[in-house]
Amino acid sequence: MKAVQLIAHGKPGKFELRELPDPHPAAGDVVVQVQACGLNRLDLWTEEGALPIPLQLPRTTGCEIAGRIIAVGEGNSPWQVGDRVAVQSNLFCGQCEFCLRGDEAMCLNSQTLGVNCDGGFAEKVLVPMRQLVRLPANVEFDTSAALTLAGSTAMRMLTNRAKAKAGDWVLVIGAASGVGSAAIQIAKHLGARVIGTGSTEAKRNLVRQLGAEFAVDSSRADWPAEVRKLTAKRGVDLVVEHVGGEVLQKAFDCLVRGGTVVTCGATGGSEVLLNVWSFFVKQHRLIGSYGRDRADLVATLEWAAAGKLKPIIDSVYPLTQTAEAYAHLRSRNVLGKVLVEPYEPVSESD
Repeated sequence: MKAVQLIAHGKPGKFELRELPDPHPAAGDVVVQVQACGLNRLDLWTEEGALPIPLQLPRTTGCEIAGRIIAVGEGNSPWQVGDRVAVQSNLFCGQCEFCLRGDEAMCLNSQTLGVNCDGGFAEKVLVPMRQLVRLPANVEFDTSAALTLAGSTAMRMLTNRAKAKAGDWVLVIGAASGVGSAAIQIAKHLGARVIGTGSTEAKRNLVRQLGAEFAVDSSRADWPAEVRKLTAKRGVDLVVEHVGGEVLQKAFDCLVRGGTVVTCGATGGSEVLLNVWSFFVKQHRLIGSYGRDRADLVATLEWAAAGKLKPIIDSVYPLTQTAEAYAHLRSRNVLGKVLVEPYEPVSESD
């Protein structure tokens, strides 16, 4: 099979298109023919070698996988060759105390597809069958790949870690991103009023098209003041944040008393200064969110099947242009999701 492998870290890293042996499933595993795989910030951190874990190279990256099962390991299985599936990217053990109670995102032995083991920028991928979620009949592979990580991350943030309610003001940071574009839609369907941030006019136009009442220019240093102005100086109830650094600090300036920041990323920096006095006097909450449970992914795909959640796909690259897909995401000019397709598009009824 063909696979694109990262062979040296860097910004950019060095990638090679290689011919690798076909994977063969053991008991409890399946082989998925990859039809589409999403690209995200995690892939850029892997490329750079910026993750706080040792990475073994060469590595086939890519963790937002949708495809068809082409081989099933021996033993009893609910899966058959030909089944259309999404793959949960956070690889959970299924045996620790958190997995046993359905909190796979808190697995004590968690690994990540495309980071700790080979992922989806390849024609085929080997995964444990416990990672599979069946695709609804009317959800296409591209839709699944664009929502499997980003959409389920936003779903977890807004319905699990924090809970947006009807009438709430919700501020979505980086709202033209994969997580941000999904968060706008989810918050709107939950009855919230949404403000989104974007650093360019194109991004802010997309934010408004997705249903946000207002789009704030995040390239301006005083953007939190604009958020407070739009809420009649009250502030927002909930901030969906995935940047970290100074942006996370400024998110607290946008909150109403008793408001919540839920955060899932650190692309802008992992260390943050916190004004503890203001934090406890205003009784703010800061909630971390990481990965997703199976229930979060199932809900995301169900919302997509019902037409309540639609991915924004910026561009689709063939496997041979995976390095170019990385460069495009790195440029910060992306609106929504970037996908890689190992095969020529085919009818999903084939």
